[in-house]
Amino acid sequence: MTGILVSTTVNGDPLDFVCAPDETLMDALRNRLGLTGTKEGCGTGDCGACSVTLNGRLVCSCLVLAAEAEGAEIGTIEGVAEAGVLHPLQQAFIDHAALQCGICTPGILVAAKALLERHPDPTDEEVRYWLAGNLCRCTGYDKIIKAVQSAAATMREERHGV
Repeated sequence: MTGILVSTTVNGDPLDFVCAPDETLMDALRNRLGLTGTKEGCGTGDCGACSVTLNGRLVCSCLVLAAEAEGAEIGTIEGVAEAGVLHPLQQAFIDHAALQCGICTPGILVAAKALLERHPDPTDEEVRYWLAGNLCRCTGYDKIIKAVQSAAATMREERHGV
C-alpha cells in the first residue's frame, strides 16, 4: 500500500499526515493526529458523533476520505475552546446539564457552533432542524436546545458589548 501525504490545517494549526487511500477523515483525526474528541457512532453518517467542519462546512468525518482534506481547513471539538477558556456553548452545556454519556456531545457542539456562526439568533425549531443529524440516546434534546439558545444569547451579548 502506498500512503498519501495530506497537508491540511486542523483547528488553525498546519499539519501533515500520511494516510491510506481508503482511510476516513475520522480515522485519520483519531488515529494519526490523536484528536480523539471526534467519535465514531455509526460509521455510516447517520448519527453525527463524528461531526467536524471542513472548509466551514459541517460534515460527518466518517463519510469523508482523509485524502480529501488536502489543503482544507478542519475544525474539531478540540478547537472549540480557545486558550483554555471554554466556548459559551461548552459552558452552556455544563450549566444546562445538556450532556450525559458524552458520545454525541462533541459532534453536537461542533454542529451547534457551525449553526451559531451562520445564524446567531436561531429559533428553537431552527436549532432542532440544524441538529437533526446528531443523535443522542441519553438527553431527550430539550436541555441541548436550551443550552444552544443560552449560548447564542451569551454570544450575542459578547458581540454587542452588553
